[in-house]
Amino acid sequence: MNFDLGVMRAPARILFGVGQRHALAAAARTLGSRTLGARVLICTDARFAELPEMADILARMKAAGLDARVFSDTEAELPLGNIGACVAQHAAFDPQVIVGLGGGSCLDLAKLVSLSLSHEGPLSRYYGEFKVPGPIRPVIAVPTTSGTGSEVTPVAVVADPDRAMKVGISSPELIPHTAICDPELTLSCPLGLTAASGADALAHAIEAFCAIRRKPDPEIAMTRVFVGKNVLSDHHALAAIRLIFDWLPRAVADGSDLEARSAIMLASTLAGLAFATAGTAAAHAIQYPIGALTHTAHGLGVGVLLPYTMEYNAEAAPEAYAEVAKAIGAGNTASDAISAVRELFRTIGMPPDLGAIGMPEDRIDWAAENAMNAARLVENNPRELSAAAVARLIRAALVPS
Repeated sequence: MNFDLGVMRAPARILFGVGQRHALAAAARTLGSRTLGARVLICTDARFAELPEMADILARMKAAGLDARVFSDTEAELPLGNIGACVAQHAAFDPQVIVGLGGGSCLDLAKLVSLSLSHEGPLSRYYGEFKVPGPIRPVIAVPTTSGTGSEVTPVAVVADPDRAMKVGISSPELIPHTAICDPELTLSCPLGLTAASGADALAHAIEAFCAIRRKPDPEIAMTRVFVGKNVLSDHHALAAIRLIFDWLPRAVADGSDLEARSAIMLASTLAGLAFATAGTAAAHAIQYPIGALTHTAHGLGVGVLLPYTMEYNAEAAPEAYAEVAKAIGAGNTASDAISAVRELFRTIGMPPDLGAIGMPEDRIDWAAENAMNAARLVENNPRELSAAAVARLIRAALVPS
């Protein structure tokens, strides 16, 4: 093992376990005014807003002396206008604490609403890395799916109509203050979404573990949000990979299996901690344009691409992929790891190729060129990428041999 570099950025508090959602009011109370009653804005979606769990959360907030309001119009894939609408509705309320409660879009909405209320806009001035000038209002992230890891990461992704693809804002300032991970909140997650989210978490862990390894410059963590493969991210990544291989088929087969749901939620959080510093790579870079073309969920596209990007990268990172295979008891080579990922995805019903999710063959070159615009991901890939290489990779994933 290489001990030259370790970097970890994480929430101040991570609460994990069945029933931990009941700590939300107390957590919010510690972050707002303790004398006047904290003003709390909860960013969620229409489905969760109608559940008994939301009524219980609001009752506990009231009992704790908190003034809580709810924005329940979060949209999938988080359009820029959705953030503006939430800010416009609640700027006068001037929340002291923002809660993201739901899937990845709800968590990212909370981060970006907090950013918008804390620093002068427009949000586009913060696109990229290390552009947020200082702290934002404290965010509490409460995921209801197991995949994005957004509850522990420095990233928020938004769909800007002026951009062809989704764009990220990456800054340590965006890491939520508190993450509350309660597996019971995932019990109602549809099985198809469970599969795609689990594939996304696996991609986070494998891409973090097999990312490029950079020289351990003492300034690296101050100049890069994503520093590449390192000893601390490796620990979290391997733990996540083992959990996903052991438990994801059970979670997809029976959504009421709370033990499996708990294991996958833990895996998602660990994978988030891994890529929060190591970063992700080719599968994520290529998904951005493919998601824009196919209008498919992020986790679905990343999952389809993962085995193909692993094949492309195997010659540059054979030892890392071999270690993945050994960790899951699948063999001793990079090829064994790739085969194991394919078999797992077959078991949980993931589409086998890009054709199955509607990738148009006549847009391969466009997708390849736009994937290269995700510089933070392209630079993190263990094998050098070019537009031509990405086009070949997409073609292989579209029409497998």
